[in-house]
Formats: sequence, structure tokens, C-alpha cells
Amino acid sequence: MKTSLITFAILTAQTATAQQRPNVILIIADDLGYGDVSAYGQTTVQTPNIDRLAHGGVCFTDGHANSATSTPSRYGLFTGMYPWKKEGTHILPGDAPLLISPQQFTMPRMFQQAGYHTAAIGKWHLGMGEGRIDWNRRISPAANAIGFDYTCVIAATVDRVPTVYVEDGLVEGLDPNDPIEVSYKQNFEGEPTAKTNPELVKLQWSHGHNNTVINGIPRIGFMKGGKAARWKDDEMAQYLLNKVFRYLDERTAAATEQPFFLYYGLHQPHVPRIPDSRFAGRTALGPRGDVIAEADWCVGQLLQKLEEKGLMENTLIIFSSDNGPVLDDGYVDGARESAPLHDPKGGLRGGKYSLFDAGTRVPFFIYWQGHIRPVMNHQLVSQQDLVASLGCLIGRQVPDTLDSQEMLSTFLGKRQRGRKSMVVEAAGRLAFRSGRYALIPPNKGPKRNVTDNELGNLDDWTLYDLQADPSQQTDITASHPRLLRKLKRQFLQAVGKYYR
Repeated sequence: MKTSLITFAILTAQTATAQQRPNVILIIADDLGYGDVSAYGQTTVQTPNIDRLAHGGVCFTDGHANSATSTPSRYGLFTGMYPWKKEGTHILPGDAPLLISPQQFTMPRMFQQAGYHTAAIGKWHLGMGEGRIDWNRRISPAANAIGFDYTCVIAATVDRVPTVYVEDGLVEGLDPNDPIEVSYKQNFEGEPTAKTNPELVKLQWSHGHNNTVINGIPRIGFMKGGKAARWKDDEMAQYLLNKVFRYLDERTAAATEQPFFLYYGLHQPHVPRIPDSRFAGRTALGPRGDVIAEADWCVGQLLQKLEEKGLMENTLIIFSSDNGPVLDDGYVDGARESAPLHDPKGGLRGGKYSLFDAGTRVPFFIYWQGHIRPVMNHQLVSQQDLVASLGCLIGRQVPDTLDSQEMLSTFLGKRQRGRKSMVVEAAGRLAFRSGRYALIPPNKGPKRNVTDNELGNLDDWTLYDLQADPSQQTDITASHPRLLRKLKRQFLQAVGKYYR
């Protein structure tokens, strides 16, 4: 699955002659769809800063996240492993234990071992601690345990408790006289919820978000205490950006030439969509469009900071999303009503939670000023291949047991090569991509979920030619029986015991 040692050495040597150990910044948006960035042709929301990365680097038109939901997607991103091979890899509550073992091989630890300083800032959603977390003491193992020297993260999602930032394992700004309690099973006595005290609710819930109300927003889960530490939703973008700025200032101020690896997890456009006042009303699409504009601004501010610090030519920047888009994911914020004006799927079918292509096909751009020429790549690629490819970039080999494939020349825009095939995952259900074809096995369950996204639960094996039919409207199983048998065999061999 990996390149030979000779090929590995040649590619590493070629990269070293171009630039010794570049800094690497990995930007992952949250629920940003293939059709949400203007680089792919949509005109309703302009994303000029994200487009700069797309137009100035490698722009992938068939780039995929590791899953159609957040936790499994990030698991695959950091480990280089298919998430469906790890039991319990599903959307985690905010008090879940750390999903990735501290002993496991990870992307950030790979960078650490290569001499990099590593940091994670923003959306996390991979669990912390060992269960029954005490949020009032140092949490161990925290996000730092998998290879990050510095972390300042949101434990889960913005719509889940606890609504606090965790910096290097400690809740930031916590008043010890107002301890935090968190439960996903039952409420704390006397604590209001969206159901018991609807007058506290400023943003109405549509489904599933009716527990503890914080900042007028009902959340998933119950929380008591920690009032001084609770985030302000409309200030989150600036808060996280300031943490990124401080990190870059510290790295450039340090009397060292040590390169850095920075994971920057944007929280937009995940619900609740509460933009800063500078962006409220900026677009014609309501809050969802406004927070996309806000996210684009964050990317622009980061690029400006890198330019000010003289870091652009020695920094490789990767931009993508953790999974496909969703409109109504729990709040009444006008997103459903914006559908006639804007297709976040970009003409694809499905979205978040779905086995259809929009579940995992996401914006995917790689930019390195002065080292990557602008190129459009239509080959099948996956985020999980970043582990092996970046390992090659910095001269580190990865275990042969990983599912990550080395594609450094593709990611640097030197070759038009991609994966031959890939297993697709959505909430524990599996499908298969092979070149231009998408194969979806039969699955029981509803055709749509409460978010109104099509799930890809089909009655029989279904095959699509994405080149001729990108919106997956025409099943070609009847006209291509030999191809169907071939891809079914490949899929079943790939998933083995994991397919039920």
C-alpha cells in the first residue's frame, strides 16, 4: 500500500531540495459542503480567501472526508485508518473518553517525532479523559495525549455541553467556586431546560436540542455551573483566531528554527450558527451563509498573519471539511428556507449522514506559495491519505498497517494520480467508490433522517456512474451486471468482517 523504500527516498529527497521541512497548517471546516465555496462555481456566498487556496494550489474536485459525520472523519484524518475499523467510532457526546489511544500512531505524533512543534486549536470531538470526566481538574488524557504540544479545543460540538474551552487539559476561565457538572443522561435538579423554561430560548430548536439553555441557545446534554468559563457563541470565531495568532507569534518569537504543525478546526457552519455582529446579515442566506462568510474571513486573517510573519513560502496549507452539508441540524435558523437560493451540495446527492456522494465529497485544497503551481485535479483522493503523504514530505515512514496511501506527488500537484478505490462510511453504514463509480449496498432504515438529508438507505445494491451522473439519479446495475459483480467482490474483500 506504501511506496517502495527507493521511491520514498527519491520523493523525500526531491521535497527536501525544494524546501527543508515546511510548516504545515491543516484547516478543517465543520459541515461545509462541496457547493458552499465559490471556488467550485457557486455564486450565492463568496469565499475569496478560501478560493485563494483553491486557485493558487491543488484544487481537488473528487476529494473526500473519511466519513459523513464528524467524529469518525477526524479519527481517520489523524490516524490514517478507516474509522469503521474502530469500535465505538460514532458521533460522540461531550463527555466521552478519548477515542484515540495515546499509544496509537497519529499524524501529530509523527510530526513531533520529526522535530515539529504541534498544536490543535478549535473543534475537537474525539473525546477526553477515561470516562466520568471531572471538568474541574486537569483532564487526562486530553487532546495533548495523541501528539499535540499545545491544545485549546472545543470538547465536542458547539451544540453540545460543556460549552467551555479546554486548554492543555484545563477548562479555561473556570471559577473553582462554581464547579462544572455535565450529564447526558439526566438533568440536574432545579436547572432549566428548553422544555421547562421556553422563555429563556432565543434560538428555537427544531429537533433534539432541548436540554440546558446557554446564551439563549438550547443544547444537547445537561450542564450546571461553570458560568464564568462558558463561551459566548458570537465571539467564538475571533477567540479561536486569537489563539491561532498567539501561537504563531510564539513560534516566530522563539529563538529556534523548529517548524510547526497546526491543526485549526473551524466551528463553522455547524449549528448553532451565531455569527459575530460583523457578519450577521452579510449574505442572503441567513445565519448559515453568514457563518460561511465568517469562516472565509478567518482563513483570510490567517493568511494575512502568515504574510506578516514571513511564513507563507515555508508553510503548506491544507483546507477541507469534516463531512458534507446539512441545513436543519437542530435549530430553526432559516437554513431550510434558503434551499431554493443555494445548493450546499453543489449538484451532488445526499449530505451529512449520507452514503450518497455529498456525504463525504468536500472542498479539498492544498496550497504552498512558490512550491505548488495552480492545478485542478479530478482524481479520487481521501483525507486519510494525508498521514502517509505528509510523512513522506517530512521524511517519516508510517506503519504498513495504516489504510493511508502515500500520494505526496498528487498533493503537491506534480501528478494526476488518485486512489483506485475507497470505502465510504456514514453513521456505521458502508459503501464503495471505485474510480468513477459509486456502489451502495442495501441498508435497512429510513430514506431520510430528521435533518431531511437522504441517507442512502437503499433496498438493493445500487451502482452509479458519477462521471455521467454526478447527482446519482440513474442506477446502472441492470445495464452493467459484470461491473456490479466485480465491484461487489472488491467491496466485500475490502471490508471483510466489518460488513454486516
